[in-house]
Amino acid sequence: MRSACDLPSGSEDQPTAELSKGQRTRYRVSGMDCASCATKIDNALRRVPGVAEVNVSVSAGTVTVAHDDTVITTALAKQIGTLGFKVTGQGPADASASQLGAHQHDHGEHAHEDEATASLHGHLHDHGPSEGPWWKSSRGILTVSCGLALVAAYVIGQIAPETERWAFIAAMGVGLVPIARRAIVAARFGTPFSIEMLMTIAAVGAVIIGATEEAAAVVFLFLVGELLEGVAAGRARASIQNLTKLVPKTALLERDGKTEEVQAESLTVGSIILVRPGDRIPADGVIVEGESAIDEAPVTGESTPKRKEPEDTVFAGTINADGALRIRVTAAAQDNTIARIVRLVEEAQESKAPTERFIDRFSRYYTPAVLVVGALTAIVPPLLLGELWGEWIYKGLAILLIGCPCALVISTPAAIAAGLSAGARRGLLMKGGAVLENLGKITVAALDKTGTLTEGKPKVTDVISVARSEREVLSLAAALETGSSHPLAAAILAKAAEANVPVPPAADAGAVGGKGVRGRVGGVALFLGSPKAVADWVALTAEQTARITALNDEGKTVSVLLAGDQVAGLIAMRDEPRDDAKEGLDALKQAGVGAVMLTGDNSRTAAAIAAGLGIEPHAELLPQDKQKIVRELQAKGEKVAKVGDGINDAPALAAADIGIAMGGGTDVALETADAAVLHGRVLDIARMIRLSRDTMANIRQNITIALGLKAVFLVTTILGITGLWPAILADTGATVLVTANAMRLLAAGGRT
Repeated sequence: MRSACDLPSGSEDQPTAELSKGQRTRYRVSGMDCASCATKIDNALRRVPGVAEVNVSVSAGTVTVAHDDTVITTALAKQIGTLGFKVTGQGPADASASQLGAHQHDHGEHAHEDEATASLHGHLHDHGPSEGPWWKSSRGILTVSCGLALVAAYVIGQIAPETERWAFIAAMGVGLVPIARRAIVAARFGTPFSIEMLMTIAAVGAVIIGATEEAAAVVFLFLVGELLEGVAAGRARASIQNLTKLVPKTALLERDGKTEEVQAESLTVGSIILVRPGDRIPADGVIVEGESAIDEAPVTGESTPKRKEPEDTVFAGTINADGALRIRVTAAAQDNTIARIVRLVEEAQESKAPTERFIDRFSRYYTPAVLVVGALTAIVPPLLLGELWGEWIYKGLAILLIGCPCALVISTPAAIAAGLSAGARRGLLMKGGAVLENLGKITVAALDKTGTLTEGKPKVTDVISVARSEREVLSLAAALETGSSHPLAAAILAKAAEANVPVPPAADAGAVGGKGVRGRVGGVALFLGSPKAVADWVALTAEQTARITALNDEGKTVSVLLAGDQVAGLIAMRDEPRDDAKEGLDALKQAGVGAVMLTGDNSRTAAAIAAGLGIEPHAELLPQDKQKIVRELQAKGEKVAKVGDGINDAPALAAADIGIAMGGGTDVALETADAAVLHGRVLDIARMIRLSRDTMANIRQNITIALGLKAVFLVTTILGITGLWPAILADTGATVLVTANAMRLLAAGGRT
C-alpha cells in the first residue's frame, strides 16, 4: 500500500523519505491559480541553494518547500514575491493553509524587506487577492483598464484614422507591458517557455506584420481568460477552505465558577465550555453534562442529527440542536477535526496522481515543440514554396497561442482537486491524487467484521419469556446490570431504555467472578449469567438447551436469568451489522467490486453475520492470515482495498493496494491508511469508488476538450479560416472550459 505522497510534485522518482530531511515550510500564496503559475514558482524555488523539493498546490493556494537548515525561509518568500505573487502566510508544513496566517512570518527586518519586495514586484503578476469580488482585484482592474483602452482606441481610430495604429498599440501596451515583464521574470528564474512569453512573442510579431488591432484584441482576450481562470480557481479553493468558517470564532469558557466569552482558538485541552442550543460547537470535545441532538452534517455528511449524551464525542463546527451542553475540550484549534480535514485535503492536493505526473512530463517537451512548429510554419512555406511571408508569419504566431499547454496541464489537477474537495465535504477523505485515481481500479474489498461491517458493540436481539414475561425479564436483568460498564450490561440497559420498561433498584447486587451478576429485587434472588454457569444451580430443559444452541448458531451470546430456582427467561445479544451494511455491499457488487469478510472472530458468529449480508467469510484469522489472503487475491490479479479500523491488522493494510479506515473523525480514521470514511457507513466505500471513477471520467473529458480545441483551431489556422483572436480563445477558452468541467464534480457531489 503506497501513499499518494510517495511521489511528490515535481519529482516522480524521488522517495518521500528525502522530504523528511531538514525542514519543510508551507506558504500561503495569493494569486496562484493556473498551471503556469505553479511551474514558475516551482522552477524559481528549485534554483535556491539548499532546496530539496517543492510541492505547489494551485487548488489549495499553498507552496510546500523541503529545505536544509541553511535556507532562510523569508528568502523563499522573497523569491515567490519576485515573481509577482503575494505570500500571505508562512508556517511549518504540518499546518493547514487556514492556519498559516497565524504563522505569518515576522522576522524583524527580513519580514519588512519581504513585504516590500512583494509589493514592489506585485505589478509583474497582477493576480490580485484570492478573496473578494473579481472587479476589486488587481487582475480585474487590469483587465477592465485594457478593455476600456481598446474601446478608446477604436473611437480614436474612427475620429482620426491616421492615429488608429498608434492608438491600438497604446491600448495593447496597457495589458502587454505587465505580461511581458512577467515573461522576463519567469525566464530569469527558469521558466523561459511560459504562456506569457508565447503571448508576448505573438503580440509583438502581430504588430510588426501590421495586425495591430488583432494584437490588442488578443491581449485583452488573454487577460479575460486569466481573470476567468482566477474566478474558477477561487471557487475550487473555497470549496474546502469554507469548512474552516464552520467553526465559531468565540466560545463560552467556564473559569473560576464563571462563564466568559473567549476566542475559540485560545481554548486548551481540558477546558470546560458551555454550548447553548442552536450554537455551533467551537472545539472537539467530550460531553460532561447535558444531552442534545447534534447535527454533524458539516463534518461527516450525516444528514440525520445524532442524539448525544455524557461521555459522547462531539466535533468542532457541528450544531447543537436542542439542549445546553457542558463539554471538555479534547483538541486545540489547530488539531480539531475540521482543521485536520482541511490539512489532509491540502496535503493530498499537493501530491500528484500518476496521470498528472505523465501530463507534466509531456508538457515539458510539448511547449518547446510548439515553438519549433510555429517557427517552421512561419518560415518553411515562404522559403520552400514561395508563399507570402506576412501570411505565414501570421499563422505561425497564431500557432504559438494555440499550442500553449495551460488547458492540458490543468486538466488533471483541477479534476483531482474538485474530487478530493467533494469527497472531504461528505466525509470521504483520500490522501492524494494517486489514491483518488487508484480507488476506481479496485476489484475486491476485504472488510473487517467488528466495527466495520458491524457496529462494534453488542445489542440485545432476543428477549425470550420462560417463567416471566419478556418485559419482566428485561426489567429484572436491567436492575442487576445498573451501574455496570460491561458491553453486555450496556446492551441490556440500552434495550430496557428503548423498550421503556421500569428498572427497579436491586439489593446486594454484585458480580460473580467469571460467571455473571446476582442481586435481589422485591425479595426475589436473581442471577444473570451464561448457560454453563446457570447449569450449576438449575438444570436446563431440553427445549431450553435447543433454543440456546439455535441462538448460538446465529452467532448470538445468550444470558440466562434465574429468579429463585426458576429460569425466568433468556436474553440473546450480538454485534449487529450496521444499518447500511447490506445496502453498501450491494452497491459494491453493482459497481463490479467483490467483497470478502476477514475477521478474527469465531467461525459460527462470522458465518451467521456473513449469511445475512451475502458476503464470503474468512474467520478465526490472525493478522498474518489476513495479510496472506490479501496477497492471494492480488496474485489472482485483483486490486484489493482493505477496509478496517486503521490500527489493527497492520500487515493486511500494508499489503493492500488501498487501505481505508472506518471511523467517526478519530485520529485513527483521519491519519492512518490511504483513505478514511468519517461517518463509518459501508455504503460510503462504494460512493468513494464511484467518486474516483467520476473523477477519472472528468479527466478524460478535460484532456479531450484541451487537445480537441487545439486540433480544430490548428487546422483552421493552417487553412486560413481563423486567426490570432480565435487562437487565444483556443487556449484560454479551453482552460476555462476544463476548469468549469472539473467544478461539476463539486456541483454533482451529492451523488457521492
